[in-house]
Amino acid sequence: MNPPRYPYVHVEVSAEEADVMSSVLFGLGATGVEERDDSTYVKGPAGRVLLIASFDSHDEANAAIADLPEHGATGTLHEVVGDAWRDEWKKFYEPFALTPSVLVRPPWLDPPVGNTLKTLVLEPGRAFGTGLHATTSLVANLLEKNAASVSGKALLDAGCGSGILSFVALMLGASRVLAFDIDPEAAATVEENAQRNTFEGSFRVFAGTVDGVTERFPWVVANIESRILDPMANELVSKVEPGGDLILSGILTAEEEWMRTRFTSLSHRFEVIDTAHMATGGERAYDKDGWVALHLRSRPS
Repeated sequence: MNPPRYPYVHVEVSAEEADVMSSVLFGLGATGVEERDDSTYVKGPAGRVLLIASFDSHDEANAAIADLPEHGATGTLHEVVGDAWRDEWKKFYEPFALTPSVLVRPPWLDPPVGNTLKTLVLEPGRAFGTGLHATTSLVANLLEKNAASVSGKALLDAGCGSGILSFVALMLGASRVLAFDIDPEAAATVEENAQRNTFEGSFRVFAGTVDGVTERFPWVVANIESRILDPMANELVSKVEPGGDLILSGILTAEEEWMRTRFTSLSHRFEVIDTAHMATGGERAYDKDGWVALHLRSRPS
């Protein structure tokens, strides 16, 4: 039996173009985009960024390559043969402090000697959310900044990925969390992580969309790309209690005003009360992205 072959499109860009081109690739059907540059474990071309976009089929990958010149770029088709590559990332996933009080570690490694932080044992599997990406870090730290308000409250995690933000909320004292993700494999991963951290009693996850949520919450978080946040905006804010809080992430710096306008112009009367940024050129690998998270609050009825 021949081993499976997975198509990838490689696009080389400048650091300034990387965020926009990543969004273009997602718009062309990519299911994921990896960035390699001088700061990543696997290096990219010197002084440049190599974007590696995965596609579900060779036809979709080739169609994206054909469309890239319209966006000022060119791409080349590459393949990965077999499944061993899927676990390569584990070599580089080590315990780290996600927030001032929460340490994340994979189940195959022990916490650092002398660690005094609360420890979250996380196996992301193939779901988004190791905690190393800027979008996840921004939300986690906004939650910790508001820990006194999160404590004792219920939270909805929209597009939960590995469940990392759900678990951070529970570690900060949230009374319970409802999480969902459109990917059934992600939902299965989240359930396993909940069991690892004994969160089962205060946590529930389902595979589906926001339409499957039938109640309102005092806290809602959504770490999802802007292109997905936009069409689901009305449904998402309808799940926030009057006077409740909504944190949005997955927003590029260039998209901040668009997302501000989109969510503050809705009839539910939301206002932005805080923002968090990770700007280009930071010392850590996940500081380079140029991302922003918005903390909005619904005005009481």
